[in-house]
Amino acid sequence: MNRFDNKTVVVTGGGGGIGGATCRRFALEGASVAVYDLNGEAAEKVAAGIREEGGRAQAFRCDITDRASVDKAVQHTEQGLGPIDVLVNNAGWDVFKPFTKTEPAQWDKLIAINLTGALHMHHAVLPGMAARRAGRIVNIASDAARVGSSGEAVYAACKGGLVAFSKTIAREHARHGITVNVVCPGPTDTALFADYKEGAGNPEKLMEAFTRAIPLGRIGQPNDLPGAILFFASDDAAFVTGQVLSVSGGLTMNG
Repeated sequence: MNRFDNKTVVVTGGGGGIGGATCRRFALEGASVAVYDLNGEAAEKVAAGIREEGGRAQAFRCDITDRASVDKAVQHTEQGLGPIDVLVNNAGWDVFKPFTKTEPAQWDKLIAINLTGALHMHHAVLPGMAARRAGRIVNIASDAARVGSSGEAVYAACKGGLVAFSKTIAREHARHGITVNVVCPGPTDTALFADYKEGAGNPEKLMEAFTRAIPLGRIGQPNDLPGAILFFASDDAAFVTGQVLSVSGGLTMNG
C-alpha cells in the first residue's frame, strides 16, 4: 500500500519546477493530485503527464491572490477528487533588486502571491480539515526567511511571515489533528532561480559562488524537494508539527 492511497492532495504552483516534481511524487505514491497554477496550460501538462503514467490528477487554473478563484478551485477539487487531505502551498514569485530600488506596487504583488495567497488557501481548506479532524499542510518558504538574502528583502519578509504563520496555525489546529510544517528550499534550479541569476547581473559568477558555498557542492534540483515535503505530509510525521526544515545542501544549518 502506498502512503497516499485514497488521499487528495492540492499543490499550488504545481505547474512549475518544485511544484511539478512534488505533484508527480505524490501521484506515484497513490494520491489523487489537484494541480493548481495561474498558468493553466502548465498545470494541465503536469496533470496529463501523471494520468499518462496511470495516476489520478486534475489541473485547475487558480489565482491564489483572488479569494473567489481559490474558493472555486477548492469546490471543484472536492467535487472531482474528494475532500482535501493534504495542502502544499508552493506557489511563489520574486523581484530581484535591492530594496531601495523596488516600488510599492512590486511589494503589493510580492505580498499578494507569497503571503496572502497562502492565507487564502489555508482559510479555504482548514474548515473542512478541522471538521474531519485530520489534515496535513506543508508550506514552502525559503532559506531567505531564515537567514536573509540580498536583493530579496520583501520576498524574505513574506516567507518569514509564512514561517511564523505556520507555527501559529500548527498551535491553533493541533487539537483538530492537523499538522502544519514548513520546508525551506535553498538555491534550486528553477525558473525563479534563473530570474534571480539574471537579476544579479553576472549569472555564471553567482553560480560559482553558490556552488562553492554549498557543502554538498551543487545547486539543488526540483527533485531534491519532494522527499521532505512528502515526509511532512505523511503519517510518518504524524507527531511532527510547527517545524521548519531547510533543504539546501547544507548552505544553511539551523539547530
